[in-house]
Amino acid sequence: MIQVGIIGGSGLDDPNILAEAEEITLTTPYGEPSSPITKGVIEGTPVLLLARHGKNHQYSPSQVNYRANIHALKELGATHIVATTACGSLREEIDRGHVVILDQFIDFTRKRANTFHDDFSNGSVHTGMADPFDAHLRRILFETSKAHGNHTHETGTVVTIEGPRFSTRAESKMFRSWGADVINMSVATEAALANEAAIPYAAVAMSTDYDCWKSDEAPVSWDDILTVFHQNTDRVKGVLVNAIPRIGKA
Repeated sequence: MIQVGIIGGSGLDDPNILAEAEEITLTTPYGEPSSPITKGVIEGTPVLLLARHGKNHQYSPSQVNYRANIHALKELGATHIVATTACGSLREEIDRGHVVILDQFIDFTRKRANTFHDDFSNGSVHTGMADPFDAHLRRILFETSKAHGNHTHETGTVVTIEGPRFSTRAESKMFRSWGADVINMSVATEAALANEAAIPYAAVAMSTDYDCWKSDEAPVSWDDILTVFHQNTDRVKGVLVNAIPRIGKA
């Protein structure tokens, strides 16, 4: 049976999108997940919803227990994971409010547990990560977002930084030179762990700002991000509500 895990970024973890919602609290070998998991249904498709940063956004990007989050979703039977995230744009053509269906990541984090295989006492494990975002899920998300009226980019490379600080101008320009299209503080870690857990994973990224590489406007601020974010959350929720039933029928 298909059961879709949703990892919701700030404001995109709304349990009201689910019918028959019930909250499940559990622990894992890696500790507690960021939040209780809400189990429910979207048009007949079972769904597990988790708030990445906690119900009250109490966890910084580096504090999020990514291993517990992925392990908990797998333990409860998630067959697929769809994540949502805000991101900064590193490309002129990816404007505020645009949606990007990510296809590659660059991991620029420094101090996170980003693997389930801390040692090789049970044998060496080197998980392939050439294409970390599931092509089937990406296609459904792209088609659904386009049909929903969003300006949607079919591909995009995200660079995930440690945070919680924003980039310097030098870093932002460096990330652009590396070929990154957007920047955030969470997705690479999640995608790597989902792949290790053998769960197909895809992410819907919503552009909220231009980081700080553009010299013709002020650098990004948290208040600016929140303004754009709140203007567009319903559109991203709409993508989820319409895409999940398609995943369930696939």
